[in-house]
Amino acid sequence: MIKEKPCKGQNKALGHGCGIMTKVENRIHGLGKMCGCYSDWLLNSENGKIKMAKSIIQVQKPRVEFERFEKDYNDSNDLKKAKTVTKVVVHSYIRKRDKGKPCISCGCDWNDTFEAGHHYKSETFETLKYNLDNINGQCFYCNNRLEGNFEYYALNLPKRIGLERYNELVRLASIDKHFEKVWNVENLKEIRNQVKLLKCN
Repeated sequence: MIKEKPCKGQNKALGHGCGIMTKVENRIHGLGKMCGCYSDWLLNSENGKIKMAKSIIQVQKPRVEFERFEKDYNDSNDLKKAKTVTKVVVHSYIRKRDKGKPCISCGCDWNDTFEAGHHYKSETFETLKYNLDNINGQCFYCNNRLEGNFEYYALNLPKRIGLERYNELVRLASIDKHFEKVWNVENLKEIRNQVKLLKCN
């Protein structure tokens, strides 16, 4: 049963934000559930199509640029650059691995704007930043607008990776705060090489 909720759109001047109670819930390009007035605005108005195009470009930009700088970064001794390219390699692998699977949080159908979303946030759990069980395909709306949609992520993750691996991830998260992970160029390169081997299999 779908609960009636008021439309949260505020920009009536642009044509969305009806403010009424509605049962209409649409999923558009991984942006999650939204009132019919907003999805209609995104798909049918000039300003909405521009906003949609910008969102898609923002999501896809790192993938498009990656091949251009990968070789230079692999040979670099710059730690910041090494972290950047490792993130792109890992996230690229996650999107390929989880292609066709629904969003780990809300369950919406896969599409090519899906992102690599962390269960335990990389900003807080440094040791799990590149843990492949901790990162799964997630729609743009859950990953960004709902800040990971942690509650439903936690509910669905054991089904995705299995209870044993999930329990191990929880254990690693519980001890993360007791250790400071010191990343260096070499261990980041090792992570990238491991992921590339998985891509080939």
